[in-house]
Amino acid sequence: MSADEETPAPGADSGLLSPVWAGTPVEAVTSDEAWLAAMVEFEAALATAQASVGAVPQGTAEAIRTAGSSGRLGLVELARRGREAANPVVYFVKRLTELVAEVSPEAAGHVHAGSTSQDVLDSAAMLVATRTLTLLRDDLGRIRAALAALSREHRTTPAAARTLTQHAVPTTFGLRAATWLTLIADAHDRVGALLDTRLPVSLGGAAGTLSAYHDHLRAAGVPGVHPELRLVELVADELGLAESALPWHAARTPIADLAGVLAFVGGALGKFAADVLVLSRTEIAEVAEPAAAGRGQSSAMPQKRNPVLSTLVAAAARQLPVYALVLQQAVVTEDERPAGAWHAEWQPLRECLRLAGGAAHTAAELAEGLVVSAEQVRANLMLTGTGLVAERLSVALSPDLGRRPAKETVTRAVRSTETGVPLAEALRLALKEAGHADGPSIPLERLLAPEDYLGAAVPLTDRAVHRATTTTAGDPSTVGDRSQAATDNPHPYTRPTDPTPSSHDRED
Repeated sequence: MSADEETPAPGADSGLLSPVWAGTPVEAVTSDEAWLAAMVEFEAALATAQASVGAVPQGTAEAIRTAGSSGRLGLVELARRGREAANPVVYFVKRLTELVAEVSPEAAGHVHAGSTSQDVLDSAAMLVATRTLTLLRDDLGRIRAALAALSREHRTTPAAARTLTQHAVPTTFGLRAATWLTLIADAHDRVGALLDTRLPVSLGGAAGTLSAYHDHLRAAGVPGVHPELRLVELVADELGLAESALPWHAARTPIADLAGVLAFVGGALGKFAADVLVLSRTEIAEVAEPAAAGRGQSSAMPQKRNPVLSTLVAAAARQLPVYALVLQQAVVTEDERPAGAWHAEWQPLRECLRLAGGAAHTAAELAEGLVVSAEQVRANLMLTGTGLVAERLSVALSPDLGRRPAKETVTRAVRSTETGVPLAEALRLALKEAGHADGPSIPLERLLAPEDYLGAAVPLTDRAVHRATTTTAGDPSTVGDRSQAATDNPHPYTRPTDPTPSSHDRED
């Protein structure tokens, strides 16, 4: 397109191709408007901090807020003029200063004093990320509570465990839900930890030395050898962010931490969604998504009700690691401020925030409304009959037959059931052929009952629920005191104190 041709009108970033986050709360806090507002917020906070030490006039911050909220910054123009400097901040500062001058000519001379583009955009990113993480923590807390309730409800419901897609041994539906719960609790705790420690403000100046801030403050007569260090603390407090030990223009730990946590959130939610997708298949039908008018419709097949909530979550889980990888690779930077690595972070970071936030909000609805068919769980458990306890039979026969002969004998018996022979009869015949007509010392009928071969499924479920409902992530809606829980269980992989077993769980 030549320079004199009219530039096509821009379209709205409405999420047409990303229904994962479209229409969810995270949409508003990660929009272009939200990002621009965060940039204005940084400039106002900087002016507030500078005014508090006497470096700029007291009305400067208010003039910046007024100008920035006027609706005249011109979002589209800012985006397009960003090509001139490879970032949107340069023209943003120019335009903001023009608008501030209309409000207060005196304040206009102090906009962006001592700052640099990366300070503005990085600090704005931390504000946007903090607001997204807050939404994320709330939704993960909802999922955590719902899955804890589901685990309790089905703690003794026998189910067929599947490994490599096939029936393996008996488990309980409660333990399956407890696996989802554990992952969600881990994700919830990690998000909570980021919020508790707070993301850091970015304040470094042109090359991370704070030199322009220093000279600006000293020229204004601010006392102290290094008043700029105090300025970092003041700006951080004004924004509700943490004070970093040193400028992080080229030390991208905050971005890497965000990437790691958001990717893990996607994985935890994705595991939950993947299992729901399998278990809701027509021929399995152990679970169903909560129904809603119009949800799950097919454009061609009227009879279908597709599992759209878990589909959206699964789609986000597959995208998040790719965007997170870009953020992790951006840690490798040259010099004190890099060309390209920093610039590559912006959109992938926003997509990570959007996808994680949208997926968690969707998964909360899924977890709170998931319908479990205990009858179908039982029916599927019996699809392979007593073959599910073949492992147990091998163990029971090993003392008499030896480990390998026992497994071979049980394998022959199980294969015989494929022709319709009951396993008990097939096993007795196989034992007779092997010269062990007496059979195992434990009654065969007891060995063949799937519900009697659940191992520690029930106490393991109770343990997971206990941990998930007593270790919180800065969320007052969860049970227990966070500081005490952290003392009792300082690391998520540390074995927690087992809950007191109920009477029917205790061994005689």
